Amino acid sequence: MKLFNYRGRGAQGNIQRGQLEALTQSAAADQLLRQGIIPLEIKLAPNNHSLFAVSGWWQRSLPIEVLVIFCRQLYSLTKAGVPLLRAFKGLEQSASHPLLRSTLAEVATELTNGHSLSAAMKQHPRVFSDLFVSMIHVGENTGRLDQTLLQLANYYQQEMDTRRQIKSAMRYPMFVIIAIGLAMVVLNTQVIPQFAGMFARFGVDLPWPTKVLITTSNVFVHYWPLMIAISAALWMSVRMWRNTIAGQQRWDLWRLRVPIVGSIINRALMARFSRTFALMVRAGLPLNQALKMAAEALDNRFLEQRLLEMKLGIESGTSIATTAANTHIFTPLVLQMIAVGEETGQIDDLLLEAADFYDREVDYDLTTLTARIEPLLLLVVSAMVLLLALGIFLPMWGMLDVANAG
Repeated sequence: MKLFNYRGRGAQGNIQRGQLEALTQSAAADQLLRQGIIPLEIKLAPNNHSLFAVSGWWQRSLPIEVLVIFCRQLYSLTKAGVPLLRAFKGLEQSASHPLLRSTLAEVATELTNGHSLSAAMKQHPRVFSDLFVSMIHVGENTGRLDQTLLQLANYYQQEMDTRRQIKSAMRYPMFVIIAIGLAMVVLNTQVIPQFAGMFARFGVDLPWPTKVLITTSNVFVHYWPLMIAISAALWMSVRMWRNTIAGQQRWDLWRLRVPIVGSIINRALMARFSRTFALMVRAGLPLNQALKMAAEALDNRFLEQRLLEMKLGIESGTSIATTAANTHIFTPLVLQMIAVGEETGQIDDLLLEAADFYDREVDYDLTTLTARIEPLLLLVVSAMVLLLALGIFLPMWGMLDVANAG
């Protein structure tokens, strides 16, 4: 069951507002009519982002590779002239992902009740984003639904390839970091306590590297429940802070300023914005609406806020190039493409070229990311080995001196 906000006119002609639960929007309308209320507006209630709604943290959306396959299949069916209702019922039977299968069944029900495809998809934000729904709406109105689906498939295919490249580039550094963490746990809980007992029996003066190792080992051995509790509390605190508007913007700003990785993330987001904005403009959406959709597609609250300020500037009559420069988030290449595109009326073509340029840069940076991170990892491992060697061998040499003197 879904929760809907409604606005309707009662039997006496008065306006009534409230909430009700129903499977679909049409079912909610039927329920209101049975209550004697003529529905004027029915919207899906926004999710309750409570800080303690732990179940929502683990709720996953549809994998992007499944969405790509769905777009290409629906494109082939619509291009062949198959009716939408029949196409959705056929795709429902062949869908392997349970979320997609249930969603297609509900969309087919909405189509049967006379709703448009975009209106039916809008009821399922976990599967179809606002960008997806807006593109489908434009494709319906222009009679180019098949081409719209092909554009969406290519767009999500590019997103999927970029994500895979990022995961592949980060696999080796993450493996090294995990190995370092496991080594620290084993050393502090198994190895160092044995040496600490031996040093205590001989009563030698311990150098500062050894004291550091023994203190760290004692914390791991005797206070590990407290360490787990503090780590869990910090994780929960950061998660709750990130659920706030200010926290989301600050966190996303930090993501763009992380050494080495931040520049790659920034260029990848610039490529996504350029491609999305060009796609929406080419589909025929107004500039302000296209800009809003492109901002929401970035999944970065800091950049989204700046782009919404740019949208307000455009609506007030300022040129696109001027408002883009005032946001201070675009690189000179994007600003140049926007300015030239605004003058020539080909902003979509130029932004697509800018997106391709950034994609090539991100591809190169991702292929060399491991080589740039390796020196940092080597420095961390070397510092650990040096501290461990000094902490263990220095007191052993002191014990040897004591034994020789005796």
